[in-house]
Parts: sequence; structure tokens; C-alpha cells
Amino acid sequence: MELITLLVAAGGCVLVLCVRPVYGLAAYVILNMWYPYNIGKVAVGEINFSAGRIIIIVLFLKILFATDLAGKFKVIWLDRFVVILFLAEVVAGLTTMEPMKLIQYRSGDFFDMALPYFAVRLIITTREQYISLLKAIAWSAAGLVVFACYESLTGHNLVQFGRALPAPEIRMNFFYRARATFIHPIYFGVFCGMAGALCMGLVKAVRSKAFLYTILVVLIFLGAFSSMSSGGLMAMVGAIGFICFYRFRRRWKEGIAGLVLMCILVEVISNRHFYDVIDRFTFNSANSWYRTRLFEVAFFEGGMSGHWITGYGFEEPGWGPKIDTRQYTDMVNHYLLELCRYGLVGFIPFCAVIITAIKELFKGFWAIRNDSDTWLIWCIAGGLFGVLLAFNSVSLFGEPMIMLFMMFGFCVAVPAGVRKTTQILVSRIQ
Repeated sequence: MELITLLVAAGGCVLVLCVRPVYGLAAYVILNMWYPYNIGKVAVGEINFSAGRIIIIVLFLKILFATDLAGKFKVIWLDRFVVILFLAEVVAGLTTMEPMKLIQYRSGDFFDMALPYFAVRLIITTREQYISLLKAIAWSAAGLVVFACYESLTGHNLVQFGRALPAPEIRMNFFYRARATFIHPIYFGVFCGMAGALCMGLVKAVRSKAFLYTILVVLIFLGAFSSMSSGGLMAMVGAIGFICFYRFRRRWKEGIAGLVLMCILVEVISNRHFYDVIDRFTFNSANSWYRTRLFEVAFFEGGMSGHWITGYGFEEPGWGPKIDTRQYTDMVNHYLLELCRYGLVGFIPFCAVIITAIKELFKGFWAIRNDSDTWLIWCIAGGLFGVLLAFNSVSLFGEPMIMLFMMFGFCVAVPAGVRKTTQILVSRIQ
């Protein structure tokens, strides 16, 4: 499979070098969807390179040496926090694992998170570029979902690509858990929830083809359902629910106050904690309690004791016996995964990246008056809200994390690109 990976990467690199950077970025996203992330990685020393990692490196080199995009780049606090996050995780890792093993793990995240983020920040400078990228995501994701729906109905994966996959798991009596080209059905479901929310922006942004893109968005969200996973369901429901609030967006303060009040009432009235609500989003009720037990053990039963500063690294934290009688801790919460691996040294910058991205997105949102443009940005917020909600039910890796860090880049690039496009149009009219 290494040879196939090299051939796929070579074809992608040639395409990246021959087209404009935005289409090179689109090619990178499409390849990550269609070529399985975990097969045929090429080892260079201690570092494994997937086809996507090779392509993003070539795309970045083209940006730096064949365009003037780097010279126009202005550093903001979100950029600094992304770098600080990576460095903080390295510092925390130095206290918990061997340096060579740390290099292997962190270099992978650098290629899959930092480079895609900065590629978006450098490349997406106008509304039209973002629309072009969204169109590529919409068509590619919708095409992949067709295979996923077939897999969910029959249990047969037509895009297996030689991978050894476990026996298909059936849920709700009729549906198999679809994974398509992804490592796990949960990752596929969360990715579709994010992609569907982003692509909803096309419905108003390209009004001449609104019906067509509505069909594609519905199909992509159907992919989230076909995964039969709590993470995919939470990402989809959270994104759709947030986007439906668009009409009442100026009531956001009342909405947050109502949500906080609801949590307080559940905590006071119910015999269970408000965070137990996440159990209701699971397809398998037999193990839904595990998610809240994981949270309780981590914070209230000494799970993080002695490891609050730099975490456990990639070692097993040993919480299983405290949860029940299991020996392995299944870290089905991305916030806890970040805290467990890197302690507060890594967790605080991680939260800083999320908070700053949201702040930048809405700072740009409230400065825009055109309805189709505000809708475009609101859909980014919806996708981000969906995946942040899903973090309570799943810890992510691979393609969804690549898309998440690209979305962090969208939070800055898209509002700025919309304003730039508007200024260009106004100057032409004058």
C-alpha cells in the first residue's frame, strides 16, 4: 500500500503545483475524504506520512515560494494560540514520554492540524475562494455518502480499498454502522455533521442553485445518520439546531441565559446531573452511562490526581477500575483526552484556540449586513458548535481534526474575505 500512497500523493502534488492554491486546498480536502487516512503511510525515520500530509507540505511550499500570499499575511492572536498549543503539548509531552516517541506523535498533529489551519489562513482571502472550496466539499462529501448509505443498508463497504475491517455492527435493528473510507464510523459521522453545516452556507450564497445544494446538504447529513454513532448524531443535531437559531440570532444573550438556567434547573430538580443529558444522544443505551462516569472519575474521584499539570501523556491513565471493572480507559470525550494527555499545560491553550476562534468569527459576523454573507458565516458557527458538542461523546483523530482546524482558519478568513469582496464591489461601483 505504500506504493499506492506514493502514487496518489504524486498525482495530488502535480495537481497542487498546476492549479491555483485554493484548488490545491480543495484537492487536499477531497483526497482526505476519499483515500483512507490509516493505510499505506510512508515512514521517513520516526515520522509516518499519509498521502494528505505529503500534499499539504507541497501546497505549503508552493504558497511560500511561488506566491506572494505569505508577504500579505498578518499575524493575529488565533495564529499565536495555534502555535502555542502545539508548543505547549510538546513541553507537556517531554515530561511524560521519550523524545523520539514524542516527535513521532506531535509531528503528525503538526501536519494534520497546524499546516491545514495556516493553509486556510493564507489561501482563503475572498468570498469567492471560500465558495469554490465549499462546492468541492459539498460534491465530494455527497458522493462519498452515497457509498455510506449503501454500506448502512447492506453492511458492505464498497470503498474498503483493501483495508481489513471488523465485522459490520448493526444498530436500530435495520442499519449497519457506515464508516466509508474513515477509520471509524464515529469519525465519519462527525465529519459529515461538520461538512453538512458548512455546506448549508451555499444555499443562500449561491441562490441560483439553492435547491441543488439543499439536496446535497441533506445527503451529507444523512451520512452523519448512517454512521449510527452518538458523536455523529450530536454533531448533526447540534449544528442544525444552532443554524435554525439564525432567525433569532440577535437574541443570543437570552438564548445563552436560557440554556444556563435550564442546566441549573435540571441540577436542582433532577436526581441526576445536567451533564447526564449527553447519555440521551447515544444509540446504545447499555453503555451510555460510561460517558458521565468518565467525567466524574476524572474530576471528582481522583482521576487527574498528581497529573493536573502535564497529564499522563499517551499512557493508560488507569481509570477503568474506578469506572467499573474494566482494565482499559476508553476516552470518549475529547476535552478529557486533551486534559489527560497534556494536563492544564495543553488544555488551557486548547480552550484558548476555541474561544479565540469563536470570538474572531462573531466579531466579523456582527460587522456584516448582507444576509447571504451573514448566513455563510453563521453556518461555520453551526458546524463548530456541532463538533464542540460532539466532543462530549467522542475523542477525534484524523480527518475530523483536520477539518476542525480548517474551520478555525475559516473563523478568521471568511469574515475578512467577505469584507474584502464587499469593498472591491463598492469600489467598482464608485
